[in-house]
Amino acid sequence: MSISSLQQRQAGGDAIDALVAAHRPGHGLARPFYMDPAIFERDMERVFRRHWHCLAHESAVANPGDFELFRLGDEQVILSRGMDGAVHAMLNVCRHRGAEVCTKPKGNAKFFVCPYHAWTYANDGSLRAARLMPKDFDRAAHGLKKVNVRVAAGLVFISFAATPLDFEPIENALRVSCGQYGWDTAKVAHRQSYALDANWKLAVENYVECYHCGPAHPEYSQTHALEQPLEMIEKLNQAMEARTCALGIEVVSGDRWQNSAAGQEAIHTFRYALYDGVATGSQDGKAVAPLMGRFADYDGGVTSIHLGGTTFLVCYPDHGMIYRFIPKSVDTCEMELIWLVRGDAEEGRDYELERLTWLWRVTTEEDKKIIEHTARGVRSHYFEPGPIAPMEHNELRYIGWYLGEISRP
Repeated sequence: MSISSLQQRQAGGDAIDALVAAHRPGHGLARPFYMDPAIFERDMERVFRRHWHCLAHESAVANPGDFELFRLGDEQVILSRGMDGAVHAMLNVCRHRGAEVCTKPKGNAKFFVCPYHAWTYANDGSLRAARLMPKDFDRAAHGLKKVNVRVAAGLVFISFAATPLDFEPIENALRVSCGQYGWDTAKVAHRQSYALDANWKLAVENYVECYHCGPAHPEYSQTHALEQPLEMIEKLNQAMEARTCALGIEVVSGDRWQNSAAGQEAIHTFRYALYDGVATGSQDGKAVAPLMGRFADYDGGVTSIHLGGTTFLVCYPDHGMIYRFIPKSVDTCEMELIWLVRGDAEEGRDYELERLTWLWRVTTEEDKKIIEHTARGVRSHYFEPGPIAPMEHNELRYIGWYLGEISRP
């Protein structure tokens, strides 16, 4: 890097730090946080390369040799199941000249052959052949670069960090939440991606608050009580927890939403009730798939998990939802939804895909519209963030967490 480039980066860093310092407590983020390429670069450095992100359910690479290619910002990650059964996550960058070695989105293969000079890698990332290289060339030192990978409650997580945040508390939290719903043995029923013309933070901020649920999501609000005043929610929650206990199930909530200064990941597990008589998240509130995990009946509740800034999970007794938020550029991102059902459930016999996916497809299509409306609005040079409403307490906390993360070197 040249001296002038370094000076520009330092000046940009000073400007970002000044914006963070100027943030008004209790208010939303200022326009540059959604528009400035330098801030997006810092987001990638200090949020996406520091934290754990859910890539997929483990069943995406169920068999030895299975692989799938994932894109996060400028990075491409090959998720594969080695011939020994282990899950591997590798950067899709040849160790010779940097070409992409995996050229298909998914499949089954024992080897990845670089199309440029035919360097050949096993599906665990080890270099097996490098044609016409000298005899003293060390193949063992030139395998595909790995990223940290962990599997918990059937979910595959990766971290780009050289020293990743402690994963054990995450594993424990998922075991006593998603684990009770049988996610370890679940399977993917459907996946759907939504491209958004908006900065990734606008999408996440929209997800974490339900102040907008009443006006923007009438279908969701017919079955879910989150848009109600706190007093009513607490009353419904007490009844829900009594039903859960009567089923002999203890789904543990826990709030460990914290910054990464102490080497810990942020995770918040909480429970909330559906309206009386509603079994699950569906168009009519009725069951859409076989019961999962330890559930022998419906408790009228939902377990929700916010994890690491980009991963959000929703557990119903008969199906699960994975929400992945993926940055693309300063003003584009992607949301991927993954529907889970019991591992032995069969489409057409045990569930109908249209009924299973209806509610969250409708809700997400509405979210896409409102997020893009907001993105167009904040592009105005006259935009000023207003005060956060009491019902947006999770957004307020998320903004504080985010500002803390991008302030840490």
